[in-house]
Parts: sequence; C-alpha cells; structure tokens
Amino acid sequence: MTSLLTAAPSYCARFGVAVLLAALADFFFYGQPIGITLFLFGTTLAAAVAAIHPSALSARGLWLGLAALLVGLLPLIENVSALSVAIGLAAMVVFALWLVGRLRRELARIAGQVALFLLAAPFRFVHDFFRWRKAARRLGQRRIRLAAIGVWIMPLTLGAVFLALFGAANPVIEYWLSLIDLRALLDLIQLPRLAFWLAVLAGVWVFLRPRLPRFFRRIAHLALPIPLGVQTKPAKAIEDIVFGKAAILRALVVFNILFAVQTALDATYLWGGIALPDGLTYAAYAHRGAYPLIVTALLAASFVLAALRPGSATSSDPLIRRLVYVWVAQNIVLVISSILRLDLYIGIYALTYWRVAAFVWMGLVATGLALIIARIALEKSNKWLLSANLLTLSVTLYACSFINFAALIANYNVEHSFEMTGRGTKLDFWYLRSLGPSAWPALDRFLEHQAETNAASIPSYRQLARLLGQDQARYRAGQENWRAWSFRDWRLLRTLDTYIPFVVPQGSEPFAPGR
Repeated sequence: MTSLLTAAPSYCARFGVAVLLAALADFFFYGQPIGITLFLFGTTLAAAVAAIHPSALSARGLWLGLAALLVGLLPLIENVSALSVAIGLAAMVVFALWLVGRLRRELARIAGQVALFLLAAPFRFVHDFFRWRKAARRLGQRRIRLAAIGVWIMPLTLGAVFLALFGAANPVIEYWLSLIDLRALLDLIQLPRLAFWLAVLAGVWVFLRPRLPRFFRRIAHLALPIPLGVQTKPAKAIEDIVFGKAAILRALVVFNILFAVQTALDATYLWGGIALPDGLTYAAYAHRGAYPLIVTALLAASFVLAALRPGSATSSDPLIRRLVYVWVAQNIVLVISSILRLDLYIGIYALTYWRVAAFVWMGLVATGLALIIARIALEKSNKWLLSANLLTLSVTLYACSFINFAALIANYNVEHSFEMTGRGTKLDFWYLRSLGPSAWPALDRFLEHQAETNAASIPSYRQLARLLGQDQARYRAGQENWRAWSFRDWRLLRTLDTYIPFVVPQGSEPFAPGR
C-alpha cells in the first residue's frame, strides 16, 4: 500500500504523461478518421512506457524487444482493422510486461497474462487512484496534497489580475486576449469528449503502470477439502470402467471404423467423381458436411487429449498409440475433405468473409491435429501443445492482417461470376459494394466487361456505376485528411487513378466507359 506513496513523484509523473497522451489521442482520433495515427500513437505510447521506466532502458535485449514491438505494430501501417488492432494491442501488452520484468517465458502463460491484463485494464486506473488516496489518508499526507494544490491559488489569481491590467495597457496584448473565444472554449467541454479523455486515460494508464490482477492468484490457491472415506474406491472403480484402458481401446476401434466409412464416402463422391444419389447436388453435399466435420474433428482432438494424458497408462500402450495415430490421421483427411466441400460450395455460391474465415479455421484445425500427433510421438506435455497451437494461431492472424480479404473476395466473385464466365451464379454486386473501397477495382473491371457486351444499359448497372462514383468521391475526400492514411489506402488510390471514371448513360443508351 505504501509503495504508491513512496513513489509519489513517479506516480504523478505517470499521470502527467497519461494526460499528455490523452491530449495527443484527442488530436489524432476525436472526430477524425483513423489510419496511420493509430500506429503513431502506439509508438508514442511505447516510447512513454520505456521513458517512464528508465532502468529498463539499460536492460539486456532492449533492441530485440523494440524490434518485436515494431513487428507487432506493422499491421497498423498496412491497414487499420479489428485484427491489426488486436495484434498491436497484444504486442503492446507483451512489451510493457517485458519491460518491467513480469513477462513469463512459455507462450501459453504469456497468452494468459495478456488475457488477464486486458480483462483488468478498464478498472486499473480507478483502482490505483482510490488505493493511492486511501494510503495517503492513512499516512496523514492529505494535508500535504491539499497544500501542494493551495500554493497555486495565489499565483494564478494574481497572474490573471496582472494579465487583465496588461491587456488594458497594451493594445497588442488586448488583441491577443480578444482572440480567445471563451464560448468556444466552453464548447470544447463536451460529455462525449470528456468520456473519450477518461477512456484514453484508463487505457494508457495500464501500460504506464503495468500490473497483473492479484485476485486470480488468490482464487488459484483456494482448494476445497476432499473428504476421505468409503466413496473413494467406488468412484475410482467407475472411472476405471468408463475411462480405463479397455474402454479407450474399444472406443478407438469403433471411431476408426466410423471415420473410415466417412473417408470412403468422401473419396467416392468428392474425389472419385461418382454420381450422387437422386435429388442430391454437389452443393448440398458440400454444404451439409463442411462445418459438422470440423466440429467432429474438434471433439476427436478433445478425446485424444483426455485419453492420452502424459504419463498415463494409455499413453504408454503401443496398440493404443497406433490406433490414435490412425484416427488423428483420418481426422486430418476429414478436415481436408471439409476444405474440398467448402471449395465446391464456393464454386457455386461465391465467396464471402465467413467462407474465407472457414478456410482459415479449417487449416488451423488440421495443423492442431498434426501437432497432437507430434505431442504424442515426442512425448511432450499438454502445455507444449497449447504453446505450439498459440504460436500457430498468432502467426496465422499476423499474416492475415496483411491480406486484403475484401479485394480477394471481390476479385474471385467477379472472375467466377455468371456474367464473366457464362456459368455459376450471378454476381451479387450489392454485397461487393458493401465490402468497401477495396472491392472497387474488381467492380470497375466488371462494369468494363458489361460495357463491352452492351449489357450495362440495364438500369441496375447504371445505378451501381452512379453509386460507385459517389462512393469514390467521398472516399477521396476522406483521404485528404492525413490521419486516415494507410499503406493499403495509398495503394488503392494509385489503382483507382488508373481507371477513368465511367460515364453513366442516359435513358437506354449503351453503357460505355469514358476511355
């Protein structure tokens, strides 16, 4: 409790830095578009965290930590999205904890620390404030704080009187004072803006004074007493019967047979090209199985982890280990089959954000299953498996933050649409328009193609061209503000500059590009 008071200058310095950061955030973000300013604010906050802990500047590996932080913040330069913000936020948390020597070594524990840090972040500023005031009152330092504030009353009051006198005596000072619009200053005091400042103060404070909540440790130490008595042996006997080696062996045999049947069906219909039963289309076959098979693979993975715990009797049995290898391999084939099902479905019904996410998710599941085999073969712990999966997830999400999925979806749907190829489904250009500016180059190519086929005289195409022109005008106007800059937007503007705007035809005249 007294640590806050013994480090009172440091505490006040942190608060002063937090206020300056809040003012910078007001300049960057309040009522402004968000772009490169998020990266600039993140680097400024990191510099403030390093400066507020001067002893850490001489720590070993500082440059390596700064390089890792920069890598985590790079996605914010490419594009500001929920994913890039999450990656940057996690990098900031790891950097702050590492700087004060509170970061664990294992990846699984680091992930837990990041989660706890973010859960406690909204309450840390208020908690520290009341804790500091409570300690000050206990140690009788309330008068000292009030006196520190009181010493400024007289200088500020007399200073205001002198300033008024100088204004009456000096026309230049009078002119400067006339430029101060008190009403405008009062208008700046707005409840939304005040809430914004408080939110920023609470957000930056957790990085300036990085701590982890203690109540989770207290909960972890709580243990309910387990009564010893006659009930212990029956419970052990039931566990041996239901989850023993014999039960697991039989379960693996049954599961392998069931999965083999499913794999054989997929090999027959999806890969073998055998005709489906009457009334069943490939799209329906693909759609019905894609997501349930992933759930099946996840349940299988959970069973394997529970059945083959490190050091258990089942994990050392050679027959059970072989059956697990075969079963997990079948699960990997099952995931690959799910990916093929989804690909067939997309070939008919086009691509969407959710279907792209499904591809990524299926790849992660397949990798997780392969890591389960590695864990069993190498006799690693579940902690190792969790860390390996977290590393895979982190690398995947980091890579995804640099991929322009909106452009990917738009390009795929345009190139595989009925209007462009003569087969498949018609282009849902209203959905593509909802994807935002990244979809515009693909829509421009689509309209060019429609102009060449004289199909663009259809009113819906004319309406789309008109709306795209309005959207691009608003987009270019918004990009004139430097705060909205991002590397992806810069590339998009260069691409859009290569397209000459379309001329919207009047009446029923053919639709033609303006070049």
